Amino acid sequence: MSGRVVFEYALLRVVPRVERGEYFNAGIVLYCRARSFVGALTHLDEVKLKALAPDADTTGVRAALHAVEGVCGGGAGAGQAAGDDAGRRFRWLVAPRSTVVQPGPVHTGLTADPAAELARLHELLVR
Repeated sequence: MSGRVVFEYALLRVVPRVERGEYFNAGIVLYCRARSFVGALTHLDEVKLKALAPDADTTGVRAALHAVEGVCGGGAGAGQAAGDDAGRRFRWLVAPRSTVVQPGPVHTGLTADPAAELARLHELLVR
């Protein structure tokens, strides 16, 4: 398949103290229906986390971020979402929630290579 296709993405935010509303980007989830692609890349900046919440559960936050990657990968790593298609897994991951790891708004774009776009956006917006 050649040419550019539509993709959607959302940033994953770490909100260590939900009541304060402070957050930082710690990952990105990208979905491309035309290529049946859903993927996530995460990076936890522990210095930022400890600056916002010195008593934060770093292990728990890291586990939540890795769980998102597992859901994107499908199969046994996706847990209850294992049988869902890529679009349904993406929609579940970007649904609003009030937890330490929260998705931001969904944005769209065009790409010829969803995996390369995921890596580019991760470097630009997360790292």
